[in-house]
Amino acid sequence: MGVRRRAREIALQVLYQREFSRVEAEEALNLFWNNFEALKGAMDFSERIIRGVEQHREILDRIIAKYSSHWKIDRMAHVDRNILRIAVYELLYCDDIPPKVAINEAIDIGKKYGSEDSGAFINGVLDKVKSEERRKAE
Repeated sequence: MGVRRRAREIALQVLYQREFSRVEAEEALNLFWNNFEALKGAMDFSERIIRGVEQHREILDRIIAKYSSHWKIDRMAHVDRNILRIAVYELLYCDDIPPKVAINEAIDIGKKYGSEDSGAFINGVLDKVKSEERRKAE
């Protein structure tokens, strides 16, 4: 598994844990690093993602809700919601990550950790976000 894939999975785990424990991001990261090991590159990239998602959560959630037809953000599966937050953060704020990579990574992680329908759901939302939101930024 690549370093960035591992970092995205770590970010998913930490963000998922935050939803249930309501601890601050820094505390959640410390808990994770005290119990699990990762390569330095994975640690750095996962922390970048986690801090970025936390910093822009309101915007990310608003965008996800806008493009997830008939799904309220609080009614989505926790895993799907956090995968979408990570990917939308990458699409909007990480110029060093090609949109296709962000979307494919999210779909693959969704298939691994989500439900049977997660990959298709994530793909549908992210495809709309990529088309509409990135166009606005240009």
